[in-house]
Amino acid sequence: MNTILIVDDMKMLRDQYAYDLHRKTGFEILTAENGKVALDVIAGEEIDAAIVDIEMPVMDGLELLDRIQQNGYNDIAIIVYTAEGNFERCVRAIKAGAYNFFDKNEVSIDQLVRIIENAVEHRRLTLENKQLRREAGVDSELIGESEPIGVLREQIHKIAAVPSNVLIIGESGTGKELVAKEIHRLSDRRDRPFIALNCAAMPEHLVESELFGFEKGAFTGATRSSKGKFQIADGGTLFLDEIGDMPLAVEAKLLRVLESGEITRLGSQGKSVNVDVRIITATNKDLQKEIEAERFRKDLYYRICTHIISVPPLRDRKDDIAPLAKYFIERTCERFGISKKSIHPEAIVLLQSYDWKMNNVRELENIIERMIIQCSGDEILPGHIPSDITVDTVTESAGQSKTFQELKQESERRILLQALRENDWHITKTAKVLGISNHSNLIKLMKRLGIHRPE
Repeated sequence: MNTILIVDDMKMLRDQYAYDLHRKTGFEILTAENGKVALDVIAGEEIDAAIVDIEMPVMDGLELLDRIQQNGYNDIAIIVYTAEGNFERCVRAIKAGAYNFFDKNEVSIDQLVRIIENAVEHRRLTLENKQLRREAGVDSELIGESEPIGVLREQIHKIAAVPSNVLIIGESGTGKELVAKEIHRLSDRRDRPFIALNCAAMPEHLVESELFGFEKGAFTGATRSSKGKFQIADGGTLFLDEIGDMPLAVEAKLLRVLESGEITRLGSQGKSVNVDVRIITATNKDLQKEIEAERFRKDLYYRICTHIISVPPLRDRKDDIAPLAKYFIERTCERFGISKKSIHPEAIVLLQSYDWKMNNVRELENIIERMIIQCSGDEILPGHIPSDITVDTVTESAGQSKTFQELKQESERRILLQALRENDWHITKTAKVLGISNHSNLIKLMKRLGIHRPE
């Protein structure tokens, strides 16, 4: 039987939804008065879909959606709703992974039933598709066929087969979490949870409770007991990102867990719980230097680094920029609900000439999204590349062995091409935009720079 969770702080409304939905669908209906209670329900039940009010005290719908995904329950179809016409927050929820949204003042119970049934069917098909892709071995999110990626894949396949702990190192934005997920996907723990925690994105006083959980009354605000990430990940994989930023006090407790396989919840008076978790950690810091500076425990380092995987930066795998760009374009267009776009080969060449020193693959994804927003047609052109990328490309080429005149000509050609494309190759209009006295001068400039209108 399918199970639906209704999360709303108004008891009368959630009870009415529960009654009507059970009567019309036969589904099992569970309820929660806020996001925190909902997380406890989800941890203990198999939920197919959840109807979540965006506006709630204690923990609102957006935060609940984020926590559901952090805790590895991505397969639940989340439907958010509002009674205040706050569609901006609903759209944010869709972009963050929600399945659908509605205005509860405008949707009848029969319409809601259809939304719920579609969501349940969507989840079923998603799970079937994942299983088929896994069996076919094509569920990898690591995109690219360059030599560095080939070496990385080979390492992952070898390490996934053994239960040892893994340390993933690499610059920010290189895809360390994707590598961790790939190790989990190929391991014998694939059917158990993959739980991720960013040690740098959380206040120091919350890291311990997030990892190990807490009992009711353990601290101010602990109104009920809660599982930590170790218990949620039991039997599966726990990914600790930015391990180099973990507080030293918590490092000591993590070391004890790795040695004993037991965790102790805050406020449990020493009562321990056995857990079976594979630990994968990641950092963009030099942990050896952190150890020398006494900011990281040496004994913990040797516990987490049984195997070390280094993720190559994007500038060392530029052959992968074309397939990565295509993947990000398809995914972004689908997320925005717009028709698919292609990308001009010249745009790929320009992207490949950039050094990607800031945020690697993550930066490329952001740039692709900006290009899609700028592109009103079906093809992303070089002129849609943000100016900060093209300027950087020109600046970098200045360090090569080219004369000033060659660099000047390259810049003129790039500026002129961008202006022509933005004005649909209308010569008079482009000349006016560029401040060129008449169109004949622009034609002469095009000939000098070897620019021809495409057929």
